[in-house]
Amino acid sequence: MRSIKAIFKKQFKDTFKNLGVLIQFLIFPVVAFVMTELVAVRNDYIPNTMFVTMMASIFVGMALIPTIAGIVAEDKETKSLRFLVMAGVKPPDYLMGIGGVILAASLLPALAFGFMGRFSGGEFLIFMATMMSGVVASTMLGLTIGIYSDNQQAATGLSMPFAMILGFAPMIATFNEPMMRVTRFLYTQQIDLVLNSFYSVGGYQAALTLWEPFAVIGVNTALLIVLFTFAYAKKGLR
Repeated sequence: MRSIKAIFKKQFKDTFKNLGVLIQFLIFPVVAFVMTELVAVRNDYIPNTMFVTMMASIFVGMALIPTIAGIVAEDKETKSLRFLVMAGVKPPDYLMGIGGVILAASLLPALAFGFMGRFSGGEFLIFMATMMSGVVASTMLGLTIGIYSDNQQAATGLSMPFAMILGFAPMIATFNEPMMRVTRFLYTQQIDLVLNSFYSVGGYQAALTLWEPFAVIGVNTALLIVLFTFAYAKKGLR
């Protein structure tokens, strides 16, 4: 536990000293705010939460996967992991510490999205639960890619296709029903459906009846955990 806390503190400081990473966590809430105030609020035909939910689902898919994959790959490339192991830090402790940083850092944008969407009560709780379940899934995928990557450049190249598909597919599927039939198996698509249910079918009570999205998100997360376990058993953090 002490090692996990040490890794968490170190990586939290390092993460937010990195301007590129910091922008990843700020840009999507900022875009949501601007689009909401300049477009949605001024248009009676667009729900005020439309851009909030859209940017929230894109954030889960796009921002997190390259970030965490890059963190792990960079530590492997710079041999930082060797020093950590020599200092008595076990690889599982390292991974839990890194994952904890991403979860904690993602909580702030999630709260920002929730407040911008003016969700309250049950809506807010479901919104946060949905967002954080997506964060867990993306964290597992990012860790897996980081383990498979030999360096930061490889991690970026490998993670970006996944990030683009998971981030933008739900938005495209909104306007393309045939594509929805394919993307409905993705956790980010189901996150988008749950979040949009707040304004499309009558608030959080409707979201409570959407068992399929939560089931798909759960299955996606379970599969990604299995994939991560396999990757770690095969390559570790060498």
